[in-house]
Parts: sequence; C-alpha cells; structure tokens
Amino acid sequence: MEQNTLKRRGIGLIDSDPDLAFPGYTLYAPLAGNGIVDLVDLAGERVHRWQLPYRPGRHARLLPGGTLAYNGTTLAAGVLFPMWRKYSGGSMGKYAPDGTLLAEYRDDLQHHDAHHYDDGRILYTAVEPLTGAAAARIRGGVPGTEADGTVWADVVREVDANGALLWEWRAAEHLDPADHVLQPHYWREHWPLINSVHPLDEHTVVASLRSVSAVILIDRRTGRATTLADRSTVAQQHHVTPVSDSRVLLFDNGTFRTGESVTYSRVLEIDLATGELAWSYQDSPREAFFTPYMGGAQRLANGNTLITEAAFGRIFEVTPDRRICWEYVVPSFTEYPDAGTAETFPGVSNAIFRAYRYAADQIPWL
Repeated sequence: MEQNTLKRRGIGLIDSDPDLAFPGYTLYAPLAGNGIVDLVDLAGERVHRWQLPYRPGRHARLLPGGTLAYNGTTLAAGVLFPMWRKYSGGSMGKYAPDGTLLAEYRDDLQHHDAHHYDDGRILYTAVEPLTGAAAARIRGGVPGTEADGTVWADVVREVDANGALLWEWRAAEHLDPADHVLQPHYWREHWPLINSVHPLDEHTVVASLRSVSAVILIDRRTGRATTLADRSTVAQQHHVTPVSDSRVLLFDNGTFRTGESVTYSRVLEIDLATGELAWSYQDSPREAFFTPYMGGAQRLANGNTLITEAAFGRIFEVTPDRRICWEYVVPSFTEYPDAGTAETFPGVSNAIFRAYRYAADQIPWL
C-alpha cells in the first residue's frame, strides 16, 4: 500500500471542466526538485521541462515572449539561519526553452520574490543584518531566537537591466517595530519577512509581510509605508498582486488567524481605497483548504483564479462564482537534493511556492 498520504489521495490531473477552465499551460517548480521546472497542459500532461543549475529559490514564471524567469538558490552567503536554506535565492536568471542561460543578476542575500519588468529591471526582496540596539528594537517573536544575536531585516531593491541599483527601501529605516510586531510563535531571526513585492504604479510598491501579518503600500518617493491590511484581516499571507487599478489579490494562509481556533486558507481580493473585501474564496468546510506557508493566487484573463495550495503541491482553478473547474496535484515527490537542507528539513515533498497559467499565445516557441 502507498505510504505517502498525498500520493495515496491522487496525483496528476484530478479533474477538469474544459468548458469553464482557462485554456493554456500551467508552470511550476517543485521546491525539493533539483532545478526542474515543468509546464503541463489542461489534461495534466507535461509538454515541456527545464533542467536548471540551481534548485528553486521559490518559483519560476514566463516573461513576454516565453523566456523563463527563475530564482535559484545559491547559499553563497552561507546559512544565515536554518530557514535560509529553504527560502533563500541569490540567482535571478532568464533562460531559453532549452535551458540556456540568457542573463543573470546575482544578489546572494535575495530571498522569496523577484519581479521582472519588461525593460529588464528587477524588483526583489533581500536582507541586511541588524545587531545590538538595532536588533533589540524588533519586538515580538520567541525570546532568544535571533540568529547568533542578529535579526535579519528586509530590504527591497530595484536594479536596471545591467544590475545597477535604481532604488532601495529598508524596513529598519521606514517601519516602526512597535507597529509591526513579530507574531508570538515566530523566531526573531527574520523581520518582517517580506515574501512578495509587486509594483502597483510608477510610485507605489505593494509588499506582503508574513511574520507580522500585514500588507503594506510603499511610496517609492518618500519610503513611507501605509498599511492596507493587518492581522485583523490577514494571517501569514503571500503573493499580493494587482488585478485592476483599484484592487489586489492575495493568498491568505490562515496560520495564527486572529480570533479563530480553526486554521483555514482563503484567497482575498481587497479594495485599495477602502481595504474592504471585494471577493473571496474558501472551501466548504473551510478547513478542507489550507496550507500553513507559501501559496499563490493568479487572476486569469477569463476572470477565473488559479490557486496554489503550496505545501501539498495542489493547484486548482475556480470561477468567479467559486466553482472548481480544474485540479492538479504535482506528481514530483523528492527530498532536497543538497545534504544540509535534506538533513535540516527531512522528508519527501511535492511542495511548490506558486504556479502560473499561460495562454498558448504567451508561449510562442511551444
């Protein structure tokens, strides 16, 4: 009998309604895979695979013209703290369909997210060390869990196509630790743990702060951060992206949700002007859909939403009226390929960070 619970429940294509699903191809990168990125069709059949030189520093996506943008884990800065093995990046590369490296920008303190502009700029998250009094200013979390006395604080950077720094925002400079307190169960090694960044317009960046459960809007001109959602609305959320000029979409994980004893995940669409919920999805019963960390939500051109239940490798699509019309479970189950990470985080996994759906005309080489 199959001993892996997720495999036993079913892998690959679970079901599909071709009349409702958005036609196209789904891209994902197994986190414990050794640099594999797969592209599957609506029937769940793999139509292309990249084999890249690094395991994923979280995710891959396709750029206009079908070039693959891929964050790779280098660990070249060393192991700053145990979780750094899991979610650090370092290599922000662009690859041809055959895996040829076309361009690469390296920042060995990069982690989680990198947004590639059409003109070659990259907006991404990184860390810097806080020690002594600067580290002591950070509030909350489990006492004594700094990384050898260091709190690694987030930095958002933008570089041009040649790697020249265009803009930098430092959380330690612009966020008040009294207003952005680590939640009680979090280790104090990383604050506030920005897991996604995305431009809203020329002057505004939206960022997701996982370990303090907040979504903020950053004014690029002044550095000032305005809170769009706090822990009264979100809990350990991920992947905040604009879906119109007035709304953003995000994956709300639900770990340590305020006022709730049951953990459950949901997807939220939030009005930028009011902070009110414009649309949401959660399962019925609500606890049937949950990933404690990672996760993604992509609004598709037909109005559907592609959702990544990341820790369990489950990708599914829902219509605007919340009907599931496509479901797929990543069939790639592996241990981490590097011994240090496999020892720190043992076990076989099919986890992914995010998945993306692309129409056929977005992949002209396929």
